[in-house]
Amino acid sequence: MNKWLTYDKQILKYFNYFLMIQILPLLGISSLLIYEINPLLFKKQMLYYIIGAFVFLVSALIPWRKIIWWFAPIVYVLNLLLLLAVDLVGKTILGAQRWIEIPGIGLTIQPSEFVKVSVIMMLAYMISHSPPPEKGYGLAKFIKLSLVILIPFLLIKQEPDLGTALVLLITGYGILFMVGIDWKIWVAIIIAVGLGAPLLYSSLHDYQKKRITDFLGKPSYHVQQALIAIGSGGLKGKKKDEATQTQLKFLPISSSDFIFAYLGERLGFVGMITVISLYILLIIHLIMIAIWNSTDYLVRTFASGLAFLIFIYMGVNIYMIIGLAPVVGVPLPMFSHGGTSFIIFAAIFGILQNLLAFKSFFVYNPDSKVMMTPIKS
Repeated sequence: MNKWLTYDKQILKYFNYFLMIQILPLLGISSLLIYEINPLLFKKQMLYYIIGAFVFLVSALIPWRKIIWWFAPIVYVLNLLLLLAVDLVGKTILGAQRWIEIPGIGLTIQPSEFVKVSVIMMLAYMISHSPPPEKGYGLAKFIKLSLVILIPFLLIKQEPDLGTALVLLITGYGILFMVGIDWKIWVAIIIAVGLGAPLLYSSLHDYQKKRITDFLGKPSYHVQQALIAIGSGGLKGKKKDEATQTQLKFLPISSSDFIFAYLGERLGFVGMITVISLYILLIIHLIMIAIWNSTDYLVRTFASGLAFLIFIYMGVNIYMIIGLAPVVGVPLPMFSHGGTSFIIFAAIFGILQNLLAFKSFFVYNPDSKVMMTPIKS
């Protein structure tokens, strides 16, 4: 009993409250916009927030340093099996087979979203179990870690869901960059990608090639309407009833993928810069956490992985809305309407908070398993 009381006190004492406070303005602005677009969607979003809060609390209380040595491999393999199951029994929506329907209740899950957590967790376990040398990992270890990223990447790309697959790929290799890889390996990768670009392009589906040609040529209808919405918002935005691009349904998917365009129409340039600044400050904080915990590879991996996830989601979403990137189904993180993505971020934040709170609470034994024993100062 005393052990668990100490455990509870530890998380309250070392909880990174400022990290969570940084998220609240994003949730507040997002909730306001979603409510204005559709009050029914707002109620649904509140349910997602409640579920996300519950997932965060559970994730923050689980003793990850004690169980990750067996939990990470099991969850990773289960996620791979779910991705394989998508190809066999997956449900097709809008031409893509990405979902599995839960029998009896009619709800669907998208395994490609959950695999992000399992990949970060598996990399964290492998890196912490065998930390990099001073000059970074060599080729053998790099290939081993790359397989953890590339196997789910190829399965997700096959669905097809190139957007999510690329997010996973860049996040995974972003983590490896932060942890440390021999610089000669990165040079070889850059050269190989450059030489293989034509082959990579030829492997894309026709609709994916069309998105690229549309991006290089005339903007698509979605992007045109988004640019009109942002331009009409001006410096300080419009009143709700005057935001005609959204209210008259010219702006498609205004509550999810294109919510940044409604932000521009409603709150103007000032609102957009404010939201981008909130994201930048959050990303900087996460990168600093990774740097401050350079020898704690569990914290370093999760903090840098979360920073890359937020950066890639934010960058791709905003760039596609303003016509500087092809349109892909990537939401604005913790801002767009939707449940799965928000819950995934809540889980990763919870795991990171736990790892931060219990940096010195666990003592490792030679097997890499851990004993839940407080270190006395």
